[in-house]
Amino acid sequence: MADYGGQESNVHPSQHLPLVLVLEPPPVFKFHGDQLSEKFQFLKAWESPLPLDQFLTIHAHSVQALLSPGTHPVTSDTIRLLPSLGLIVTTSVGLNHIDLPECQRRGISIANAGNLYSEDVADLAVGLLIDVLRKISAADRYIRRQLWPRKGEFPLGFKLTGKRVGIVGLGSIGLEVAKRLDAFGCNILYNSRRKKPSIQYPYYSNICELASNSDVLIICCELTDKTHHMINKEVLQALGKEGVIVNVGRGAIIDEQEMVGCLMRGEIGGAGLDVYEKEPDVPKELCALDNVVLSPHRAVHSQETIMALRDLLVGNFEAFFSNKPLLTPVTMNE
Repeated sequence: MADYGGQESNVHPSQHLPLVLVLEPPPVFKFHGDQLSEKFQFLKAWESPLPLDQFLTIHAHSVQALLSPGTHPVTSDTIRLLPSLGLIVTTSVGLNHIDLPECQRRGISIANAGNLYSEDVADLAVGLLIDVLRKISAADRYIRRQLWPRKGEFPLGFKLTGKRVGIVGLGSIGLEVAKRLDAFGCNILYNSRRKKPSIQYPYYSNICELASNSDVLIICCELTDKTHHMINKEVLQALGKEGVIVNVGRGAIIDEQEMVGCLMRGEIGGAGLDVYEKEPDVPKELCALDNVVLSPHRAVHSQETIMALRDLLVGNFEAFFSNKPLLTPVTMNE
């Protein structure tokens, strides 16, 4: 397996491989860098000792396509330094790291991961919820610390069946979460940008009302200007002292400072978190709480999905360089 860099970026010109700029190494390079480098010449900005703007200026006219891992911002300044850029492929579903208005202005196409991650993210969301309710990780620590013989029975958890679960963002991920929790006998409620006529679950346009009628909130929506800190103190308090929040969307959808305070004061019952506001930094207070389960932003990644991502990246780039339709195009009409 290749390390993050895959093969060397200095591919011999005789190979005539299509050139793709990469600002920061995506995890797929760690597992499939060799196979990807057989198809494309990757211009690896992070390997250059030059400042990024100088590096981009040198290669400005040769770069037609850019691969973004979803963690490195693709700003208007970056885009303006690349006059030949025609495509951005991001390994994420969300687009909050890309300057969309500048892409629209320039006519730059965008392809994302589409629905590739939906099942994996839904699996982890349900796993985090079960862990918080049944105290699986906390019980594991209890046994490993040899506390059972000394302190006796471990505190009881809560059952999942019958819980009212409010899903924030009923897109492809939210629907997969709902499908799984339906099988557990949960009652599904949802909030989305608009009511979905084909969906029978109760719809709440107001997040606070959704929270006050839910035992659990699962965050599956995208991070936008409108959803930033949408889950604030008022929403958390509406969720209540036994309420659980699960976030597999983006960290900044929740006001993290307020959530930490609510957890420490016992104003909500627990949290299962895969994403954080300032990754990879996680508030130390969360690490000390037994009613919080933490995951290092890995909901989208399984071995099978990383392999499928490799194939999707290849397909999108090959389509672009062959003037064919992209496999997972993003429509920027809002």
